Amino acid sequence: MPARLHPQKNADSTAIRGLYAIADTTVITLAAVEQAILGGAHVVQYRDKRGQGEERERQARALAALCTSYGVTFIVNDDVALAARVLAHGVHLGRDDAAIGEARRRLGAGAVIGVSCYNELDRALAAEAQGADYVAFGSVYPSPTKPAAVRANTELLRQAKARLRVPVVAIGGITTENAASLIAAGADAVAVISDLFARPDVQAAARRFSRLFR
Repeated sequence: MPARLHPQKNADSTAIRGLYAIADTTVITLAAVEQAILGGAHVVQYRDKRGQGEERERQARALAALCTSYGVTFIVNDDVALAARVLAHGVHLGRDDAAIGEARRRLGAGAVIGVSCYNELDRALAAEAQGADYVAFGSVYPSPTKPAAVRANTELLRQAKARLRVPVVAIGGITTENAASLIAAGADAVAVISDLFARPDVQAAARRFSRLFR
């Protein structure tokens, strides 16, 4: 039976806009995520590639509660089962993760399902047809988190925006200095780790990103 979303927020794809903060457990704390939200982050994604089950669930539950308290959309990276257990608003799927239909059955009709599309417009078109609520392209710039990632350019973002109805997210190496060109090319949201959470003042950094969308 599909898990119910948190009753205080029935998220949808229109929530995927502006600053999309990637809460990677190698670089963030709960307090830092709160500062990002206070600075204007609309979406928070929990990303953990190394933790153990109990610790991952504890972290995800804490972030889910924080995001719900601020009315911010909370997404879990990769793990549909974890997203269901902590009542996340949705899940982000990569190439080797669960299928969109499986995630939808598990999380319910109101869940937000995002899909990594790397540098492949055809993959994004297929994901939309299968029910994805947003698609992400990248790495658009060299990324310290994924140095070997394929590269997506601004022309791909323009093509995607012209052909897709769902929100388009840019990810990878994004800074406040280069994000404006991605937004101009059609990115509805920019997903950021380092240039947000590595800053000494996370809230101020989040505000700088958020202002670019006004």
